[in-house]
Amino acid sequence: MLSTSASARIEPSELARAQQVAANIAASFDAKVVGQSRLRESLLVGLLTGGHILLESVPGLAKTTAAQAVAEAVSADFRRIQCTPDLLPSDIVGTQVYDAAKGTFTTQLGPVHANIVLLDEINRSSAKTQSAMLEAMQERQTSIGGQEYRLPSPFLVLATQNPIEQEGTYQLPEAQMDRFMLKDVLDYPSPAEEAEIIRRIDAGVYAPNQVPAAAASLEAVTAAQELVRRVYIDPAVINYIVGLVFVTRNAHQYIDSRLAGFIEFGASPRASIAFSQAARAVALLNGRDHVIPEDVKTLAHRVLRHRLILNFDAVAEQVRVETVIDAVVAAVQTP
Repeated sequence: MLSTSASARIEPSELARAQQVAANIAASFDAKVVGQSRLRESLLVGLLTGGHILLESVPGLAKTTAAQAVAEAVSADFRRIQCTPDLLPSDIVGTQVYDAAKGTFTTQLGPVHANIVLLDEINRSSAKTQSAMLEAMQERQTSIGGQEYRLPSPFLVLATQNPIEQEGTYQLPEAQMDRFMLKDVLDYPSPAEEAEIIRRIDAGVYAPNQVPAAAASLEAVTAAQELVRRVYIDPAVINYIVGLVFVTRNAHQYIDSRLAGFIEFGASPRASIAFSQAARAVALLNGRDHVIPEDVKTLAHRVLRHRLILNFDAVAEQVRVETVIDAVVAAVQTP
C-alpha cells in the first residue's frame, strides 16, 4: 500500500545531494541536446522513479540523442533497438543457442538487459514483439528457456513512435500504453535553437569520439531513487490526484458535455500511481521534500494523454486529447 507520508524525514543535506546529482545530469544533457527542457524533465523523472517513457514526434527531434545523453551522463549501459516488422521477441529479450562442440545450450541475453533501452519506432514492431517487452517493463525480468533473468538497476525504457507514418506500423494496444508512466510529445526547435544545433555540429560536439565524462554514478542515481520514495505527499494532494482521474471516468458530470462526449474510456488506476510517483520526482527536482498541487498539474498532459481514450468523433473533429485534459484539470478544485 502506498504511504502518503515520508518513511523518514529528508535531511537538507540529502536533498542538496540529490539536487546536485539531477543538476549534473541536466547539465550533461544540455551539452548535447539543444532546448527540449520538458523532455529533459521527463527523462529525469523516469530515471528517478524507474518509470518508462513514451516519446512521440516527427523524425529528427533528437529523441535518440537525448536518450544517449542521459545514459552517458550516468555511465549507464545503453542499448538501442531499431524496431522493424520482422523483429522477433528473442531479438529483444535473448535466446538459447546450441553449442555443437559441447552439445549444450548457452543463453545469450538480448539488448533489453541494459540500464537504459531505447526502442526506436516501437509501433513498427509486431504485436508479438511488443508484448515481449511487457514482462521486462513491469516485472524487471525476462524469461529465457524457462529461467528468469533479472534486469539491471536502474532500468529505464524509452520508446519512440512516429505519428506521421502509418504504413507498416502496428498501433500500440491500450494495455501496453498504460505501462508507460509518461508520454511526451516533442515540438520543433525554435529558429535560434536550430541555429545552435548547426553550430554544435560544426564544432564537433556530436562526433563519435566526443563522449563527455560521467556527471553522476549509477549508485548516486539509485540513492536519489530511494530519496524520491521518501518525498512527502499530503492526503489532500492524493485526493486531488484521485479526483482528476475520477473525472476522466465520469466526465459528463463535471466538464462540458461536448468534450465529455469525446471520451471513450477514462484513465486507469495506473494514472493515479503515475501521478503520485512522478510528482514526488518533480518535487525533488525543484528542491522540495513535499509534493504540491502544481507538481501534479505540470504532469497532467504527460500522465493522461496516452490513458484517456477518445472516440472516433474526436478524431473526425480533430479534437486534441490535451484540450480534454485541460477541461478535466479545470473541473477539479485545487487543494
